[in-house]
This record gives sequence, structure tokens and C-alpha cells, in this order.
Amino acid sequence: MWENTILVVVDTAAGSHQPGLERAAWLAQRNGGRLELFACEYDPDIDSGRVAAPTREDVLQRQRHNLEALAAPLRQQGVAVSVDVVWDHPFDQAIIKKAAAHDYWLVAKDTHHHNVLQRTLLTNVDWHLIRGCPVPLLLVKDRKLAGEPNVLAAVDPVNDNDKPAALDDRIFTFAEDLARVLRGNVHVIHSYAAPMGAELPPDALNVIAQEHRAAMARFIDTHAILAGRAHLYEGLAHESLQKAAHEYTADFVVMGAVARGGLKRLFIGSTAERVLDRLPCDLVIIKPLEFEVPDDVD
Repeated sequence: MWENTILVVVDTAAGSHQPGLERAAWLAQRNGGRLELFACEYDPDIDSGRVAAPTREDVLQRQRHNLEALAAPLRQQGVAVSVDVVWDHPFDQAIIKKAAAHDYWLVAKDTHHHNVLQRTLLTNVDWHLIRGCPVPLLLVKDRKLAGEPNVLAAVDPVNDNDKPAALDDRIFTFAEDLARVLRGNVHVIHSYAAPMGAELPPDALNVIAQEHRAAMARFIDTHAILAGRAHLYEGLAHESLQKAAHEYTADFVVMGAVARGGLKRLFIGSTAERVLDRLPCDLVIIKPLEFEVPDDVD
């Protein structure tokens, strides 16, 4: 039941304009999948009993009604839709707990531009989901897709940065499945750069380039990649992804994310976090098979 279900995170303040829901419904119609609309409510005054009305159940019932209103036209189009509203906070942890309880195909959510403070402090829900969502996460931009969408799979066959090798296979397989559902095209992207702050002689730079070309060639040999659809870039990963997304008119970028804990992560960040606002297209985040939900999600 769940393997073809998309969990759609609904912004209850956005009314009927729900780009994430629209994209998820479009996908479900093409792969025969189903949707579960999910919303989270919480009011500390109601929870503490400081106010008598509305009650918790009043709030939940109102939001269930709102979700049912969004679901009704989709059901008329033949899409199977269920709804769920929970009383919980913070919002990102509620989503992660919900996603961890079932083997969803995707979790779909709108994403909007994040200001400098949000990017610096990593306080936005989207960043917490990039870190902690255990199933593939689709962050949707408010834009139309091409008739034959292009899906970019960002791989790292050299497996730097402690990234498990099997993650590349998961990224490519998901990109292939997505392109098949969309009747679109898959491009594979890999980038490399000299170590930050290092001044290397030309011979050393050539060795690095050869290593990455060889790793990309091995990846191509073991995966069904069409001729002309594998691309190697020299440069930082987040800059190369932006460049590739524009050059190949990407509708989706599929990439991996490995969670890091502690203060180290606050300074290192991740490629997914860096490109989220900068990509012109939707972003799909894939976790390693052995990924576990962070300990701070209870």
C-alpha cells in the first residue's frame, strides 16, 4: 500500500494554492499511486488549558475539513486520497515521525526562498527535513514542468565526504523511476574540485581529474545511461549543480544527503542545503539505505 503512496505536507495557511499537492497529484496520476494529505496543528495556550475554546479537537476537525476540501476534486479525478491531521510540534519532527512510520514512495512539500538568517541558523523546516526525513523528500518549486521533463541525478562515484557508495545506486535508480513515470529523460552529473585552500601543481590537478574521469567511466559502465547523458564538471558541487540544472533545463535534481550531527554540521552545511534556494527546479533528497532517524526526533 505504502510503496506507491506520496505523503503530501499541506501548508494549512496557504488555502487552495498548494504547489506540492499539485505536483504530487500529477505524479500519482501517472504512476497509479495514492496520496495522503498531512497537516500538523499545535497551540500552546490550548495545550496548557489557558484557553477554553476552541478546543484541540475543534482545531483538528477544522483542518480535517480543509484537507477533505483539497482531497475532494482529486478523488473525482480518480486519485485515491486519505487525510491525516495531528496535534504535535515542532512541525519538522511531526513530519519525520509520520514518514518513518510507513514506507512512502515520496514525501512532498512546497519550498520557498529562505532568508539569510534562516540559511545561517538552519532553523527552517526544509533544512531539518533534508537532515532527518528517512524516505525520499521532494521539495517542490512553484513552476510548471516540461512536456518531457529532465531529471538530473547527482552522483559522487569517487565517494568522497564519507558518502556510502550504495547511495549513488539509490540516487540513479530513483531518478530512472521518476523519469519513467514522467516519460522524461535522465542525465547523470558529477563534479570535482581541488581541495579547498590547497595550491596544487598542474600534475596533481591532472591526477585528480583523471581519477574522477575514471570513476565516472566505471559508473557509466555499470548503469544504463544513454550516450551523451553523463556529464562531468570541474568545480564545487553546489555551483556545478546550478550550472547543470540551467544547461540541461532540469525539472528535477535528485541527490543524496548524509546527516551530520553536532556543531560541525552547522559550519559545514551540505550541498543540498546550499542549492535548495538556488536551483530553478524541484529537488529530491535521497538518504542511504542504512539511514536512521536522528536521536532528537522523539
